[in-house]
Amino acid sequence: MSNSTKGMTAGFIATVVLSALLMLKSTMALAPHLNIIYLLTQMGSIGTVAAWMDHFIVGTVVWGLLFGALDAVYEKGAYWLKGLIFGIFAWLMMMILFLPLAKAGFFGSKIGLEAPLVTLLYHIVYGLVLGGTYGLLSTWMPLKDPARSPQKT
Repeated sequence: MSNSTKGMTAGFIATVVLSALLMLKSTMALAPHLNIIYLLTQMGSIGTVAAWMDHFIVGTVVWGLLFGALDAVYEKGAYWLKGLIFGIFAWLMMMILFLPLAKAGFFGSKIGLEAPLVTLLYHIVYGLVLGGTYGLLSTWMPLKDPARSPQKT
């Protein structure tokens, strides 16, 4: 299995876990003003379904492919640790790019102190699931080495 495929598969699974956390937070009425899907709808003037699709595209395709590329360049280290570091990187990108574009302020300053803390927790979980899943996929379905594959004659 290629790094890209492993990255997108792991990104999808991590996004499903993150989405479950978002829905759980919503049902428990914790930090109701911190709603990533709502921010996506406001930023792009799109509907809720499209916002969820954007959420999955970013988590699966963008971050998944980037993680696969990172693994291709930097092969050493535990996958869970690479995932943790990657999750924190994704959180920083959200804090300095997405939230200001969504008019929530730098580091979510306009929506409260919970914004950076809760989203950091989300991204740590996302990164750990991403790295752990990618590691399992690497163990179960290693990259094929063309130099070792038998030649057809």
